[in-house]
Formats: sequence, structure tokens, C-alpha cells
Amino acid sequence: MIQTFADYYDKSHPVTLFVLLVLSLYFIAINWVFFYRFFSLNDWISTENRSLEALLTGSNQVPDYAYLSHFTKSGGNFSKALFDLASYASTKQATKGLTFLSVVASTTPFIGLFGTVVSILDTFDHIGQASGTMSIIAAGVSDALVATASGIFVAIFAYTYHQILKRKAYELSGLIRMQSDSLLSKEV
Repeated sequence: MIQTFADYYDKSHPVTLFVLLVLSLYFIAINWVFFYRFFSLNDWISTENRSLEALLTGSNQVPDYAYLSHFTKSGGNFSKALFDLASYASTKQATKGLTFLSVVASTTPFIGLFGTVVSILDTFDHIGQASGTMSIIAAGVSDALVATASGIFVAIFAYTYHQILKRKAYELSGLIRMQSDSLLSKEV
């Protein structure tokens, strides 16, 4: 197995190796962003669920640990505009990292394709310099396609992570809106 990696390294064009390095770094970054945001959003959703439960069981105030408590500290003068502001602020905070995941999901297939094209060009250059057979072409193209496969692999994870976190942010936004509506209904 180590010999296979060494052979691939020796045969590959430096640009393709650089592309694979970039894709590897992207993969590490998207996993870090996803797991950090996933666990922090889960904790936040749990907190907001407890707060909503307290409001629905008779409390007239948002608990201090809830996100809305930052917006209701001024007293009992609640307004829809104040709660809309809280909802927008929470959505902005909950969707941090989604832009990065979206950019990675949309660009990594092209980065991988670039590495593939460079490798194929390098393969054709080697064929032109020597008497090439079909086995040389097949080996060169199969090695080149590793970059495209890597780009698609990273894009699949980035897109999946983006969708999961987007759904979590939507769930959180809904919880905060429900708390806001609960407080506004008690004001009437």
C-alpha cells in the first residue's frame, strides 16, 4: 500500500499533487467546521427547548439562560419588532460557517477537475515523447482521475454538512420565534 502511494507520488504532476493537498486541507476544515457548529447548535437548541417549555408551562419571563433574555432585560415592554430583531440576530449567529461549506461544496469539483486536466496533459506529453501504447494512456488517465474523485468526495461532504447545519439553524430559529410568540400572546 505504501509502495502504491509512492508510485502515485512519483508519477503525478506537481500541480495534481498540490490540488490533492488543497482538497485534503479543505476536507479537514469542513469536518472541523461541521462538528464544531453541529455540537454548539445542538447545545443551543437544547437550551431554547428548555426555555420554550418553561414559557409554555406558565412562566411569564424568558429564563436567563435563553437567547431572548438578552433582548427582554429592559422590562415588560415587548414588541414584535424587538422579537424580529432577536430572530434575525439568532439566525445570523446560527448560520456561521455555512458560507464556507457552500463555497467548498461548489468549488472542490472544479479544483479536482483542474488537477485531472493537468495530469492528462502530462500523460499526453509523455506519450508524445515515447512510443505510447494504450496501457500508458489508461494508466495515466486513471491516475489523473484521482483528483476529480477527490474533489467530488470533498464536495459531497461539504454539501451534506451544509444541509444538516442549515436545518439545525432553521430549527433554532423556529424555537426562538415560538418563544417570542408565546411572550407576545401573554402581553395581550
